[in-house]
Amino acid sequence: MAAAGAATPMGAAPMVGLLYDDRMCAHATPDGEKHPENPERLRAIRRKLDAEGIASRCVDLKAKEAKEKYIASVHTPNHIKLIRDISSKDYDYRRNKTASKFNSIYFNEGSSESAFLAAGSVIEVAEKVAAGELSSAIALVRPPGHHAEHDEPMGFCLFNNVAIAANYLLNERPDLGINKILIVDWDVHHGNGTQKMFYSDPRVLFFSVHRFDYGSFYPCEVDAAHCFVGEGAGEGYNINVPWEHGKCGDADYVAAWDHVLLPIAEAFDPDIILLSAGFDAAMGDPLGGCCITPDGYALLLTKLLGFAKGRIVMALEGGYNLKSIANSVCVCAKVLLGDNFTYNSPRMQPFESTWKVIQMPYASSGSESDVEDVSELPDAISSANVIQVEDDVLSAHITMLKLDEDNLATKNNSSDSVQAQDDGPVAASTRIYDVTFTWRLTLSKVYVWYASFGSNMWKPRFLCYIEGGKVNGMRISCFGSHDTSPPRGTMWRTVPHRLFFGRSSTPAWGTGGVAFLNPEINYNAESYVCMYKITLEQFNDVLFQENSLVKDNSEDGKLESPSSPLIGLSEIESVSSNKALHLEPIKGSWYSNVLYLGEEDGLPILTMTCSSAAVARHKSGELPLAPPSETYSATLIKGLVEGKQLDANEAASYISSAAARSL
Repeated sequence: MAAAGAATPMGAAPMVGLLYDDRMCAHATPDGEKHPENPERLRAIRRKLDAEGIASRCVDLKAKEAKEKYIASVHTPNHIKLIRDISSKDYDYRRNKTASKFNSIYFNEGSSESAFLAAGSVIEVAEKVAAGELSSAIALVRPPGHHAEHDEPMGFCLFNNVAIAANYLLNERPDLGINKILIVDWDVHHGNGTQKMFYSDPRVLFFSVHRFDYGSFYPCEVDAAHCFVGEGAGEGYNINVPWEHGKCGDADYVAAWDHVLLPIAEAFDPDIILLSAGFDAAMGDPLGGCCITPDGYALLLTKLLGFAKGRIVMALEGGYNLKSIANSVCVCAKVLLGDNFTYNSPRMQPFESTWKVIQMPYASSGSESDVEDVSELPDAISSANVIQVEDDVLSAHITMLKLDEDNLATKNNSSDSVQAQDDGPVAASTRIYDVTFTWRLTLSKVYVWYASFGSNMWKPRFLCYIEGGKVNGMRISCFGSHDTSPPRGTMWRTVPHRLFFGRSSTPAWGTGGVAFLNPEINYNAESYVCMYKITLEQFNDVLFQENSLVKDNSEDGKLESPSSPLIGLSEIESVSSNKALHLEPIKGSWYSNVLYLGEEDGLPILTMTCSSAAVARHKSGELPLAPPSETYSATLIKGLVEGKQLDANEAASYISSAAARSL
């Protein structure tokens, strides 16, 4: 077989592989119930390709079952055994019960064979493309794969087909010369399984563009946020572009390509591209709620052909509208076959929120935003004003690739590049530990009471925000404050605001809701707050950390933070008069609302919580309400007990009652 350097000769027609095998249609719901991931998805695509004469122009490939030793490169033995045996007679009376133990999974008598065929098929086509036998290929496989975790099936996915193929090329076939793989996942859902499998592997650059909706869109995991960039040797090789809402369309995706994916892909210079080709972001999909047109998918694919000498393997993931998935795959096949392509959709602008997402290397992580009311948008091409995007906003990610600077030049020869209007430069953060700021000197002499109603009620947890570090149960460490002096005083009181628990997970605590105070005064409510006497400089550092505005500069080991305070002397005066101050510079963050709770010893009592708009979204169900995790609850209980406000049983009851009450 040829090595990876082989490519389609100039002027030769592309050799495009097409793998379809009806045996993968045997995987279906056990009793014929309706389900979006059903066999008709494959058949509808195949009918369209036949009707358009596309299938006959491709190299017909047959499916092969994957060997277990190759699947074992990404899945545990118990996982493999389950999928191998689940269709056997031994499971006839417990198959449904077994499926119910997993997240969005069904099994039937055809599931085992279909899963092994899907994994083997992606290996088959990837190997042929890597060897130069094909210029590119399309694997029409199901069940899909990108949600499947290392140790369990999930989200309609049994094995992680793309991850298995990537490991095969890198570890089983070194003779093919595939040393760097770009995985592009354009499915509307985050490729959680694929991300985790390569999170520390610099040989794989994983790029996922997906709906995130502040953690409330499936798979509802916090690691779909932009701040999850890989770890260890793989730091910087995981790129998430998390949409804040639905209705994103061609212009939004092209903007993400032009301003994020393409420059980073050029720096990475992959040997092959594996495309997790879900089509559930297509217009009309019942699950995705986005608006990509078939031409939009064709344009995105066209922009990828300039990399890896055009070696692209498309492996089907999601997509549940039969017409849109068939049309979209068809135009993508035409692109790979070299047909002339003209983008005919009307010129559109991305949402303003899209540009905010694109700039996220400098933005807050896991933030909630008062975005446009997309429910009121007139149609799929509605958009807000566009703001300026500079190419250097990508530097935070690109420099992590540890490549020579000479290779980092960004070029884009496409005439279809989406450009932002010139509305001014993007504000960048500044290093805080190598510059002395006047504001810090000034605010270090001003004292306030910081009132905590959540985990910071336990003093050791609060000191993490002052001194750095973490306590038991926390997943990540705090950076600490510039001034690490302990609080000058501590006291307790109750306030007439309703405590509730919202969101579904956080980077610090994992799955479970976290505490918020309803900013509206409610004299029927009584919530405990632990108050710490700290400087206004320290209050700003806590506010920065609560809203994930502090970043670790991996190159020089220094921290970066906003170059000016969010709460200065003028803001103290304003919040004291108005009782609340919504911080416009971080209006999309979870704790962007500073409340004034009165005075103690002549000093203002301040806390930070969500906006009133966020409360309304929690009430409507748009944002989730969720009980706190056991570890988070335990931290609150420690605070209340050690603060001598309640005993352990009373504290547990206080928390469970707050979590159970509806807004």
